[in-house]
Amino acid sequence: MRRRIPVLALLAGALALSGAGVASGEQAQQAPPATPAVHGDDHGKPDIDNRKGEVSPPAQARRSGTETVRWNALGTAAVVTADKPLAEGLSSDPEQAARAYLAANPQLFGEALGSLEKVAVNPIGSGFAVLLRQKFGDLPAGADGMVVVGVQGGKAVYASSSLSRSTATPPAAAITEQRALEIAAQDAEIDLASATTKQVTAVAVPAGENVHRAFQVVLIGKDVGYTTHVDAVSGAILLRESLADQFDPEWSVFPANPPADYSSTDNRQRWCFTPGPGCALVVGGDPATNKAWDVDHATDTPTNTSLGNAARTFENRASGDPFTVGTRSNVLTPSRKYVYPWTNAWYKASCNPAVLDQPGEADLEAAISNLGAMHNRMHDWSYRLGFTETAWNMQVSNGDRGGLGGDPEQGNAQAGAKVLSVRDNANQITGPDGVAPITNMYMWQPIAGSFYSPCVDGDYDMSVIGHEYTHAISNRMVAGPNAGLSGAQAGAMGESMSDLFAMEYLYENGFRPRGNTPYVTGGYATGDAERGIRNYDMSKSDLNYSNIAYDLVGQQVHADGEIWSSTQFDVRKAFLKRYGDASARVQRDCAEGRRAIDKCPGNRRWIQLHFDAFLLTAVGTLSYVDMRDAMLAADRLRFDGKNQDIMWNAFAEHGLGDGATSNGTADPDPVPSFVSPHAKNATFTLKPVGESKDAAVRLYVGDYEGRVVPVADTDPATAIDETFQIVPGKYDFVAVAPGFGHTRFSLPVLPGLKLPLPLSLSRNHASAAAGATASGDGVNQAKLIDETEATNWASLTGPVAGKNVIVDLAGTAPVRVGRVQVSALLRPNIGDPADPGPQNRFSALRSFEILACDASTGADCANPASFRKVYTSASDAFQTARPRPRGADLLIESFRVRSSKATHLILRTVTSQCTGNPVYAGEQDQDPNSATDCTTASPLAGHIRAAELQAFTH
Repeated sequence: MRRRIPVLALLAGALALSGAGVASGEQAQQAPPATPAVHGDDHGKPDIDNRKGEVSPPAQARRSGTETVRWNALGTAAVVTADKPLAEGLSSDPEQAARAYLAANPQLFGEALGSLEKVAVNPIGSGFAVLLRQKFGDLPAGADGMVVVGVQGGKAVYASSSLSRSTATPPAAAITEQRALEIAAQDAEIDLASATTKQVTAVAVPAGENVHRAFQVVLIGKDVGYTTHVDAVSGAILLRESLADQFDPEWSVFPANPPADYSSTDNRQRWCFTPGPGCALVVGGDPATNKAWDVDHATDTPTNTSLGNAARTFENRASGDPFTVGTRSNVLTPSRKYVYPWTNAWYKASCNPAVLDQPGEADLEAAISNLGAMHNRMHDWSYRLGFTETAWNMQVSNGDRGGLGGDPEQGNAQAGAKVLSVRDNANQITGPDGVAPITNMYMWQPIAGSFYSPCVDGDYDMSVIGHEYTHAISNRMVAGPNAGLSGAQAGAMGESMSDLFAMEYLYENGFRPRGNTPYVTGGYATGDAERGIRNYDMSKSDLNYSNIAYDLVGQQVHADGEIWSSTQFDVRKAFLKRYGDASARVQRDCAEGRRAIDKCPGNRRWIQLHFDAFLLTAVGTLSYVDMRDAMLAADRLRFDGKNQDIMWNAFAEHGLGDGATSNGTADPDPVPSFVSPHAKNATFTLKPVGESKDAAVRLYVGDYEGRVVPVADTDPATAIDETFQIVPGKYDFVAVAPGFGHTRFSLPVLPGLKLPLPLSLSRNHASAAAGATASGDGVNQAKLIDETEATNWASLTGPVAGKNVIVDLAGTAPVRVGRVQVSALLRPNIGDPADPGPQNRFSALRSFEILACDASTGADCANPASFRKVYTSASDAFQTARPRPRGADLLIESFRVRSSKATHLILRTVTSQCTGNPVYAGEQDQDPNSATDCTTASPLAGHIRAAELQAFTH
């Protein structure tokens, strides 16, 4: 566990503070260009919105009262919510009730009522989510132009819209569909000749006061996909959204993953369509038709292959020419027994690619069968929660139940296995309704200076498979059939919900994935049972909304998604506390739809609200605040608002309380609020004391300071107040002030407290704000003493050992130094001319020395030879693990040094994570094409970075 920096001293009689001692299109952080793509930090080409203009809402619409109204850039209400109905006495017909509410509120929604077409009316408990779409002339809106109204028994209870106040018909097209296709392909860097999906639709796109005629182009290539809106007049790119996120028959499957110890014991279960001897689980049939997974709904006969109505699963090891189980001579197709040998071949071959062409082909058929079964399970589980045909699910045939067919989930097993640069990944490419989505499941392998996983096949890790499938759920259900989650915060929630839904599916079915707890994503694929692919086990994270952009690469969907995961884990925990857990039998009955939701345990009620909230969102560019409000509205529709208190309290604990705001989905600095309207919130006022009495102190909730929004500060020049409110609980804080460095402490917050919060911070002698200066090796030496972990000193030329940064301490007289604080946290790639990057996680400091010099004795402190060593850190001063370093491992630490008088200090590097961590050292596989030793095989092995050096007397 990370050591705690000493707690601050408090005035006598004051409150005592208690001290305490990482899907979809993912790639590891800024690996060298030649490094294979791996799961983690990149997300393909980013979503863009080039539309210009903003319409202010009419003055008369700025109402007061109990309603909360947030506005969009088109001048209409983005969200309207309240604790009581928005309107009553409406029609019992859901669509008519929604239309009547909209007609009565043109100041909120404009005059678009006559141009609204019905898209869907989906049930939520005893209510409905009515989704309508705006038309401009004969063109439907292709982006925005949507409104959803939650109605129940003649009452409107919630509304979300992206309607335009303009109803004008857009001008005629000046370019052809083919030209629009070419423009989109060039922008997306997709080869049209090899694209698997090329779809062009004429639509309208509102922007400010204008409406553009546009072509909506859906392009899916080998590993990526985008929906691009091309202006039909100018040919400009208006928007781009990434679509990548990642018998009676019997199947032999790993319900969660192969053995946790990576042994070759075959612990698969036999799943069957009908009960029989040796059958561990009866998986039944398609929820709507009760047909088996391998039945062709058009002919009502089995395919005898891995092709079915909900999922079609292929081998795709060369990223092309896929084939299915059932087309090969050694498959028992007549018996419909999808039971194939599994020998753990990839692991036993230690990633030697030769095994791909040896008999058994690295257990290929078992991988295809396993992946197909897992996709069908996710289909059936999510169907019962509302991911049905009218919510735009994925099926070959929808029958007469609504939506578009022709879009089953295509699973590519062992994707790219024969392409040596394709490893350590999984992604989901989800187009609009009617376009078949694709998931790619890759092989995993250690890669020098990038990612250190075991040699495993991702087709067997259900926490990863479920994660990728959920990207299709969220991107289909949110904002109607043709949009999806778009933008930084929305994308982060998409990553989080994929982790959460995979976890919940496994939990409800009693399947335990590899991990120290059931709440680890990718514990099998990554080899890390503690945190899997993430920075945190979601059940052991205190991240909050102020932490947006906290990670090493800044605002990043995977790390920021963990904020929503941490929040939702506590919302879920509150539901479990109120409604209880249940036996395995009850959990499975709920998961398979055999029990009504009000007879199910708390976790099932919680997951249902997530699905319901999707149906209440009319726009994909959501902030966390928007999704919070949609979940609260879903509770009012589904459960008559009986859970508003526990939901608000959990949201508030994670900075999403009453008063949290965000300037849209791309906002890297949203304003957190820790206030719950259903709790006796405590009130604190910062009171610096002692040496720091006049300091401008910033207070942060949680463990992070760099790129984080403070909850309070004492600087009169900022808009942040020195007083803040917070819901009861136990919190960690970081206090930071110029000249006083970082101080961490923990604080139990009791209900209704109203107290000053004394902060006695120690003077930091190595503070640039107090006059200290830095020089020496590398670049950006001054950033080592600027008292923020958001910046770095770096040396970009090896060797790593022996790099010196000399700090001339503040003042002219020697000071006694008995403690230092050092941070190894990295910063994003920020285009710094002095440090252009690329950034690499493995360049973070691991071990170091501190040396001291006293110029008052006549020593030449400009010469490192004049210094004497006062501290040598442990070899694992900053300890990280497989598969790669995480930010939480690199945060500022406190170290006691030999008490010394000094005018100057040196931070001298000993090792980086790359050169000093044994888990990244040596050859770790038998692939002759890939060296894994970080020190000798990573092109960035000579880089070393540190964020902070602070020096204190005590």
